[in-house]
Amino acid sequence: MHESQSQVKETINKTLPKNSVTKKAVNLMVPEQETFHINKRIRENAEDLSAALQSHMLKVFAPDARKELRQFSAGETAELLGISTSFLRKLHFDEKIPDVESTAGGRRHYSGENILEIRKILETTAKNKGTYMRGRQAGDKVQVLSFLNFKGGSGKTTSSVHTAQRLALRGYRVLAVDIDPQASMTTLFGYTPELDFIDSGTIYDAIRYEDPLPFSQIIQKTYFTGIDLAPGGLLLQEFEHETPQALRKNIQPAFYARMAAALQEVEANYDVIIFDCPPQLGYLTMSALCASTGVLITIVPNMLDVASMSQFLQMSADLLDVVSNAGANMEFDFLRFLINRYEPNDGPQQQVVAFLRQLFGDEVMIAPMLKSTAISDAGLTQQTIFEVERAQFHRNTYDRALDSLNLVNDEIELLLHKAWGR
Repeated sequence: MHESQSQVKETINKTLPKNSVTKKAVNLMVPEQETFHINKRIRENAEDLSAALQSHMLKVFAPDARKELRQFSAGETAELLGISTSFLRKLHFDEKIPDVESTAGGRRHYSGENILEIRKILETTAKNKGTYMRGRQAGDKVQVLSFLNFKGGSGKTTSSVHTAQRLALRGYRVLAVDIDPQASMTTLFGYTPELDFIDSGTIYDAIRYEDPLPFSQIIQKTYFTGIDLAPGGLLLQEFEHETPQALRKNIQPAFYARMAAALQEVEANYDVIIFDCPPQLGYLTMSALCASTGVLITIVPNMLDVASMSQFLQMSADLLDVVSNAGANMEFDFLRFLINRYEPNDGPQQQVVAFLRQLFGDEVMIAPMLKSTAISDAGLTQQTIFEVERAQFHRNTYDRALDSLNLVNDEIELLLHKAWGR
């Protein structure tokens, strides 16, 4: 039988020499235990953290401000349009495109709307349809991409948001769907989920079992030209809790078909739909998978993450077998492993990447997403590399991160076009 703390102290006091130094040592050895209620303490921590984050955001953004997309230089705009800067200047000189804001020194700056307008004008005179407006054409199905892994910290949100933004800057109509109750994607698009969507307004409203709303009613416009958002939030956890009971009651459509069914209302408005999945293999992730045409599994190249991914793949296969037997469509256009947070000078990481390429071949993407302080620093102000100014960083650091992101997302763009038969 275990002795109480007071009994332990009494026993030690009786056995050890009775002098003041020893007694002081005993008191130090066995401090009085302070108990607390875990539910109350966690709530206090949550409130303290929420207040601190709110204070941080007030320092970064004005109290009533919404995020705004920065303007782009002529060089950046030309790269996004796929033309030379000299041709862009000529278009202005010939008055074939509208003039834009310029500095006193004559440097032009382009908003997201400016770039989209120029893209549409160029498309009207292009020899080949789709040269500048590169999205869906007649007969093309919407491409639905899921970024997933059930290990936290594998870069799902970073990858999915940067992909959404790069594709939007390249002229695609993008719907970003946040099905993670933690709602990091929603936060990056300038919303505060715990304040903006306390009782309603998340993707949960469109897929819930009782009186679901039309998908169009929960879509939010974003500050980023070309991107709409279906927000996430803590309410999404209700879907995980309600699904077992819905399965027992045989409520239709079943969980794995609800996302695809809800998306049908709006899919004609988009070229690409991107899911940011939660770090778990639950009903939400399965519903996204069953609505997807392509899957990108993010993986940090170390053996612990690879071992974790092995379990994830096995569990995914088992669960997908079950929903496939229940009638879910399992036809996908592609699956790729995206190497994330890659450090080229890290020998062990190079060995892991070589191991993965030998194992999975072409299913491992050619371009890895590099680990970069530029991406991390941008995140401190809840921004992405496409939103921050190059002048805020060391030029080489910024360029290295941007080049890495562009290579990854240009490879994803090629996969989309291949799926469309181009």
